[in-house]
Amino acid sequence: MYLVDTNVWLEHLLNQARAAEAFSFITGLDTSLLDISHFSLHSICVILGRQRRAAALDRFINDLFVQGRVTVRTVPAPDIPTITAAMQTQRLDFDDAYQYAVAKRDLLTLVSFDTDFDHTDLPRQTPAQALAALPPPPSATRE
Repeated sequence: MYLVDTNVWLEHLLNQARAAEAFSFITGLDTSLLDISHFSLHSICVILGRQRRAAALDRFINDLFVQGRVTVRTVPAPDIPTITAAMQTQRLDFDDAYQYAVAKRDLLTLVSFDTDFDHTDLPRQTPAQALAALPPPPSATRE
């Protein structure tokens, strides 16, 4: 299971430099293997809302939760100290510490373009690395 960081979703949604890599990852897996944090979901809503891209936001929600089976992972308010602890011990800002805390707690592979995670004890993978690490699909053999 993969926790997909905000920047991967946005890379695709905003058609940025690594949009093709993000798109290949997002569409290359069954959506039931993809998770998004509550923080990321709302951040994306804010960004697309500010850009007055309501239709894109509606498509995003439909793709993830109506047509897809992406899981939203939340850190409940009483558990915010796990985030602040990660901010201190892993030297992360709040949004990265939120992703870190969720991935650590739920034993998820963090998929991100953000190199800030590279100095933590939680390995991250880029979308391309995550796809490359998947086992090859079973080949059709004839007997």
